[in-house]
Amino acid sequence: MSYTSFVTVVGCGVSGLTSAIRLIEAGFSVEIVARELPPETTSNVAAALWFPFRAEPRDRVLAWSKATFDELVRQHQAGVPGVTMTTFIELYDHEAPRPFWETAVSTGVRRARTDELHPDYEMGWAADVPIVETPAYLPFLVERFSSLGGTILQREVQSLAELTAPDRIVVNCTGLGARDLLNDEEVFPIRGQVVRVTNPGIRRALTDDEGPRRIAYTIPRTDDIILGGVAVPNDWNRTPDPELSNEILRKCRELEPALADATVIETRVGLRPGRTTVRLERETFPDGATVIHNYGHGGAGFTLCWGCANDVVALFG
Repeated sequence: MSYTSFVTVVGCGVSGLTSAIRLIEAGFSVEIVARELPPETTSNVAAALWFPFRAEPRDRVLAWSKATFDELVRQHQAGVPGVTMTTFIELYDHEAPRPFWETAVSTGVRRARTDELHPDYEMGWAADVPIVETPAYLPFLVERFSSLGGTILQREVQSLAELTAPDRIVVNCTGLGARDLLNDEEVFPIRGQVVRVTNPGIRRALTDDEGPRRIAYTIPRTDDIILGGVAVPNDWNRTPDPELSNEILRKCRELEPALADATVIETRVGLRPGRTTVRLERETFPDGATVIHNYGHGGAGFTLCWGCANDVVALFG
């Protein structure tokens, strides 16, 4: 199938930016149209540890995760701002099988050593994985896109029909906004709340997703550390809950005692764009317009972004 060379990407979070970059690298003329731009997007709130969290279907998620893992490792080695590596340990209070995401990790997965475990946990799976520091990385993506000749327009889109035309393709990366934009009732918010604190020198990431402190995670960045958290489906509340912040601090300080004297910098709330499954497909509208959808990444936007962006380009083939 032959396509026009002009593309409009709707959405300027990590999925929209990476899709737009891959398309412009492939030779298309690309513009981004979005209501919110960095640093005001949901992507800016993300702790952004590479970890395929709350996203389906598993087989496609694994492929996208692997492609993104490899790309982020390459970027880290190239010195891209905001991309670092850390030892990540997924903790369990029971014997657990090897993680399903193991095949996506080129650096290998190992059983955590006894000295790496909190006394409340029987075991853990450890791997060296990328962390994306969003305050540095998202501006890098914007600059990369702009330097390649892309343009960004800030405005609200009420309907994709505003953008479709015979001479262009629309790529829909609207995340949670797709619920109203497309009347897609499979899309739902997964409320997250994080506490950002000063980093006393911690360099490993910990998560308890099933055990006595579920959900708790500590994700170190260069100058701070992100503590979480919650994953509450169908909760639209964007106001930070002080009691929840105290609970997050308690659980995370138990996981990492070195956080006892860390100073709270801020609390933030983000609504992850949940969906029954990630929607990455081409759709032909009744008027003949073509739209490529790329949304519903749950809590794994930064884990899937480059892999999904590659598939967006492939759908133009």
